[in-house]
Amino acid sequence: MLAQLTDSLDFHSKALVVRAERQRVIASNIANADTPGYSARELNFKETLSELTGSGRAQMPMKSVAPSSASLSTHSKHMPLQPMLSQDAELGAGTKLIYAANAQASLDSNTVDLDRERASFVDNSVRYEATLRFINGNSKTLLSAITGQ
Repeated sequence: MLAQLTDSLDFHSKALVVRAERQRVIASNIANADTPGYSARELNFKETLSELTGSGRAQMPMKSVAPSSASLSTHSKHMPLQPMLSQDAELGAGTKLIYAANAQASLDSNTVDLDRERASFVDNSVRYEATLRFINGNSKTLLSAITGQ
């Protein structure tokens, strides 16, 4: 019974850890925007969370209302982003950093796209805050059920 109550919290706590790590990677990209030869890095949230939870794919324990993966697929002629692992790519628990796709070539071989990184930073921040709020709300619900209020 207790395991069923904590499954959701466990999933969201792992998601919070991955979001924090992704935020660190994005911040590193922004900080190195003017570094010649720097290659922007990315953390694939879905794959990393799948590896942390030990499931084949990242899913919330509750029913999700997210759109199907078929509607999110790209055109068949698009080039897929192949993960290129580096020596420092291990983040623990099987997580790997990949190189971000280069949208526009620069003269100094820097692949950071500041507009994309800023948008990713804000998006990840909002999702991090939403995960925190969910964990807080779930904890308050459990506490009120335990105290009988």
